[in-house]
Amino acid sequence: MKLRLGTILLLLAGAALLLAADGAWLRKVPDADRKRTNPMAGNIEAANAGKLLFADNCAKCHGEDAGGKHNRPSLRSARIEHATDGELAWILKNGSAWKGMPSWSSLPEPERWQIITYLRSLPPDAQPIAHSRGEKQP
Repeated sequence: MKLRLGTILLLLAGAALLLAADGAWLRKVPDADRKRTNPMAGNIEAANAGKLLFADNCAKCHGEDAGGKHNRPSLRSARIEHATDGELAWILKNGSAWKGMPSWSSLPEPERWQIITYLRSLPPDAQPIAHSRGEKQP
């Protein structure tokens, strides 16, 4: 019985991680936070400052180009592209303990908005490159 209970708990934990990897954190964002807008949107100076902040605080997990690193997700994905600025601000402030995303509430809010401005300035993940004979990669 212990083995079965342990297996069941392990499967439930794995399922929870898969759900979190699929953007489950988005369902936790309160509507008031979801509707927030970035006061620095489109500001090139804010994006440049955000790039430096990203390099210091985020690149070690998400890669220098925000394309993901090891088992950490790309921040240039469609999920991030379609998330509202308020949702991104919420995850930066609150983190996601199940996925190893720390809370960055210790960063002043303007700096968190600068990081979001920088992320919004990045192109989305690249599409698969075709083989030399014009075939698409799987």
